[in-house]
Amino acid sequence: MGNLIFSLNSTVPVFLVIVLGYVLKKIKFLNESFTDISDKLVFKVTLPVMLFNDMSNVDIYNDFDLRYVLFCAGVTTVAFFSIWLLSKIFIKDKSSIGEFVQACYRSSAAILGEAYILNIYGNAGMVPLMMIGSVPLFNVYAVLVLTLESPQKISAGEAAVRIRKAFINILKNPIIDGIALGVLASALKINFPVFAVKTFDSIGGLTTPLALIAIGSSFEFSKLRGKLRLTAIASFIKLFVLPAIFLPLALHLGFTNQKLIALIVMLGSCSTPTCYVMAKNMGHEGVLTSGAIVLTTLFSTVSLTFWIFMAKSLGYII
Repeated sequence: MGNLIFSLNSTVPVFLVIVLGYVLKKIKFLNESFTDISDKLVFKVTLPVMLFNDMSNVDIYNDFDLRYVLFCAGVTTVAFFSIWLLSKIFIKDKSSIGEFVQACYRSSAAILGEAYILNIYGNAGMVPLMMIGSVPLFNVYAVLVLTLESPQKISAGEAAVRIRKAFINILKNPIIDGIALGVLASALKINFPVFAVKTFDSIGGLTTPLALIAIGSSFEFSKLRGKLRLTAIASFIKLFVLPAIFLPLALHLGFTNQKLIALIVMLGSCSTPTCYVMAKNMGHEGVLTSGAIVLTTLFSTVSLTFWIFMAKSLGYII
């Protein structure tokens, strides 16, 4: 019972903040403008500052675990290409492949990873290292699959141009920039003055509650109606199949406690809302993506509680 309570205490508070956002939108206390502005504020300001702050506080010379970072990158890569290959074999509607693959492998690792680790341990822990290994690849692989599996007929030359432009945009991505600048600050051992540290803490501290409320306020059950079968399959793969495959390997390699929690979030949390924005901007319908975001958000509390409970019961989380 104690392990179950620990697991619920880890996941339910995060879920309840999402529910709050949904309720506030339903009673018209919040509107779509709030959601849009919150998404932009989180994506372009508070989340990059939070990631910069987290990374700059990592002792890059003593705490940096290259094996862990490479594991996160390797898992992301294997999962992505495996799902893409199987999708090309089994999915008949080829126009849905790009959205399906992205919904299956791409997690809301930055926001939810920080939220769960803070809720359990009170600090960012190993989330920054997990994000170094996964978040840049999330973006790179999404560009590849959404471009090459575009429902629009494009030439090889046009595909190359799109990929090149998309990679340039990735380099300008505020999230990736925040991580990169944080790593640089850590490597140079920059000691920021107290007023700067408190400012970073205040701005970064807005990220989790604001992002979770925005996720809840943008939640629409109607988005589940389109392509429900593929949406359900993608959601099941995202929440249960990937953790079932890769978490035992992580345990075999000795990743426990904060490292394991970060991996559970990377593998078993909901698909990030950014998936929908990217899919729409790259010529896809977006129905499958939006449905997967809704479904995985709805059931991620169940999946994360289950995986944390299993890890806690087996003694891998203290």
